[in-house]
Amino acid sequence: MNTPTPTASEHGAAGSGPTSASEESGCLHRNLKIRHVNLIAIGGAIGTGLFVGTGQSISAAGPGGAVLSYGIIGLAIFFMMGALGEMVTHRPVAGAFETYAGSYVEPALGFTVGWMYWYSCAMTIAVELVASAIIMKYWFPDSPSWLWSTLFLTIILVLNLFSARIFGESEFWFAGIKVITIIVFLIVGVAMIVGIIGGHETGYSNWTRGEAPFVGGAAGTFSVLMAAGFSFIGVESAAVAAGEAEDPRRTMPRAINSVFVRIMLFYIGAIAVVSTLVAYTDPNLLSASEDNIAASPFTIVFERAGLALAAALMNAVVLTSVLSAGNSALYVASRLLYSMACAGRAPRVCSRVSAHGVPVWAVLATVAVSMLGFLSSLVGDSVAYTWFYNATGLTGFIVWVGVCLAHLRFRAAWRVQGHAAAELPYRAWLFPAGTWFALIVFIAVILGQGAALVLAGFTWYGLLVAYVGLPITLVLWLGYRLARGSRVIPLQRIDLSASDVQE
Repeated sequence: MNTPTPTASEHGAAGSGPTSASEESGCLHRNLKIRHVNLIAIGGAIGTGLFVGTGQSISAAGPGGAVLSYGIIGLAIFFMMGALGEMVTHRPVAGAFETYAGSYVEPALGFTVGWMYWYSCAMTIAVELVASAIIMKYWFPDSPSWLWSTLFLTIILVLNLFSARIFGESEFWFAGIKVITIIVFLIVGVAMIVGIIGGHETGYSNWTRGEAPFVGGAAGTFSVLMAAGFSFIGVESAAVAAGEAEDPRRTMPRAINSVFVRIMLFYIGAIAVVSTLVAYTDPNLLSASEDNIAASPFTIVFERAGLALAAALMNAVVLTSVLSAGNSALYVASRLLYSMACAGRAPRVCSRVSAHGVPVWAVLATVAVSMLGFLSSLVGDSVAYTWFYNATGLTGFIVWVGVCLAHLRFRAAWRVQGHAAAELPYRAWLFPAGTWFALIVFIAVILGQGAALVLAGFTWYGLLVAYVGLPITLVLWLGYRLARGSRVIPLQRIDLSASDVQE
């Protein structure tokens, strides 16, 4: 039987403040099994971006451009996840990337990454509450939106308040529905392509019609590169689960290696199937959204295969996806807030843990901020809500850049302090080239927001929407540096100790 394992004691890296919350309130419990961690990562990375958004990517860049863009981003994420996996296997704590950025680079970076990601998760919950109400109106068009949003918020709050295992089990089934849907879609799609099922002319004519396979040239492909990056945001959430995973030094490498392959198969496979069966010029590809699920690429393919209830089926799957995203966002946000509280970078009350190992105050604080965002969407013309969410736009990429920087510093300190790479329980592939590749790709995507804006027609409002997250990030970073005197930690002084883990 698994006994609760302390996980908070390692948050007090050099210059980061108090070292432990366990003296006050107990610790997180290692209740998540490998199947939970696997599905948490898959559920975090597969959502409406795949079920709804891929149609717009295919329309913008053509089949070849979409596959190439998702492949490049997928490769960068593979190297980033390898870097994160190396650190999380060595030191499996709930703060994950927030802890590593603060411990291996400087406390100000950990503070910035942690608070930006926490806020992003809180706003994601608000967005999913709005989306859930839109989706339910497919079946109940005259029902009030607040009723469904309140119901679904209550569900994810209950799933997160009692124990990590309850959350893990719910996410296992939420994500499982998505995985089954994608597998069925791929089987049906391939059967249609080779002529086993009707509804499509066999062959690959859609890859050669018009400007295909690369529509819009390099600019079209680059624009989808950014969309692909946003679709993958959430895959890093598996690292946060390391603080509550059973036997993390065995669980995390297996989860990271297997999850990447599955996610790439699902994304690249789905895009290839849709591109083959639906022409990039099909106007439906541009009109898919939560309130027009009939235009989802998945719905189109299922309908052409003869599934009359395709729209209703995909509406149910997208609803599950929305619940999964909100559920996962609340879990990740609460664990980050708990981790920051343990390190002295958030109110100490958020480090208090229930008898079941749940940071209850961190969960409730996250829900409170999410509710503020959601309620603002019900008032006036929702301008406040729009700007609340715009502030999170580049957060995922900022976190990924922070992971890469932390990994480069971790390895440099590991070498300077006399350790060999062979001592690490898990090593990232192709280090340092892989980590540098990921870092360059992520920075290029961030800068590419501006390039895409120029190509589409520059406006100051568009620039503000695209980059509003960056000045907020700089204010947090500089503010913490000035207030706390934070500086980059010398390599010789970086704390490379590992937390207590169950061997």
